[in-house]
Amino acid sequence: MKSLKAMEHPLADAGHQLEILQKEKSLLEFGECLAGCGLYPLRPVQLEIFQVNIGKMCNQTCKHCHVDAGPDRKEIMTRETMELCLQVLRAHPNFQLVDITGGAPEMNPHFRWFVEEVSKLGRKVMVRCNLTILLANKKYQDLPQFYREHRVEVVSSLPFYSRERTDRQRGDGVFEDSIRALQWLNGVGYGQQDSGLQIHLVYNPAGAFLPASQEALERDFKRALYSDWGIVFNRLFTIANMPISRYLDYLLASGNYELYMSKLVLAFNPDAAKQVMCRNTLSVGWEGSLYDCDFNQMLDLIIGGTSKHLRDFDAGALMQREIRIGQHCFGCTAGSGSSCGGALT
Repeated sequence: MKSLKAMEHPLADAGHQLEILQKEKSLLEFGECLAGCGLYPLRPVQLEIFQVNIGKMCNQTCKHCHVDAGPDRKEIMTRETMELCLQVLRAHPNFQLVDITGGAPEMNPHFRWFVEEVSKLGRKVMVRCNLTILLANKKYQDLPQFYREHRVEVVSSLPFYSRERTDRQRGDGVFEDSIRALQWLNGVGYGQQDSGLQIHLVYNPAGAFLPASQEALERDFKRALYSDWGIVFNRLFTIANMPISRYLDYLLASGNYELYMSKLVLAFNPDAAKQVMCRNTLSVGWEGSLYDCDFNQMLDLIIGGTSKHLRDFDAGALMQREIRIGQHCFGCTAGSGSSCGGALT
């Protein structure tokens, strides 16, 4: 396998990252693997999940973040673009789940209004909350009650059930703040039996390897968090680190890029490929552009076909499109597979 030297100053520019991912021709192409199991070209099977990135601003700067989010990011979805989202949802009731993400989505000034309006449409609302935002400022401390009132499903990243591993990946003090936030959410009913208030945790590996068994890790997380902190939650989602953005920078700088990509390719699972999230999910960027998935969004791979923005939304055209793929897609099809909802098989 030919060498690709680590960059002295890695760049997060999407075009540059696509160039890096396309350079390694000694590996199988993702399209070849799809063709081998009868899935090329990859097409959607339904439009079911409406995932909306409402901004890249975040109170954290996590090492594995594929969004490259942080306090210095200024990209924020406007209320006018949110109105376009609502127009699409009113016209297309097949979108039953609205997955709101960021950055820290709560930092968008129109976040609560948007959640309220989506709830009025009778759609299930999921928010990807980083937990520490609840303690970042007094104005966020009533969010557990707000979430409970609107029956929001909460999904939160927690790299591990120990302070050392969590803080190494997400920053000093993050574990302690995350524990406090989880206790607050438990206190209003989240994760409690028969409450109907769902809270799920997300696990990403800390290094250049694939996640272990989701079921086994969930048992370990539940046992440790309840034993040490009295914390309960519903499910654990294991998500493979995608070779894009900060994680790609890490792979290049540490000399692990070729090794990790080889692992992903060798672990290609046709059963996972059949269930990849881009087949039932539509990703909306903060400015209203449409993408096949959140990862394509971060690489500026706007959706193919004629319906590229909320303004020209065409469900029929979107169902007929060919999903845009690349070498990064191996991250979703390796082993048990990976999606925003965890393992696929």
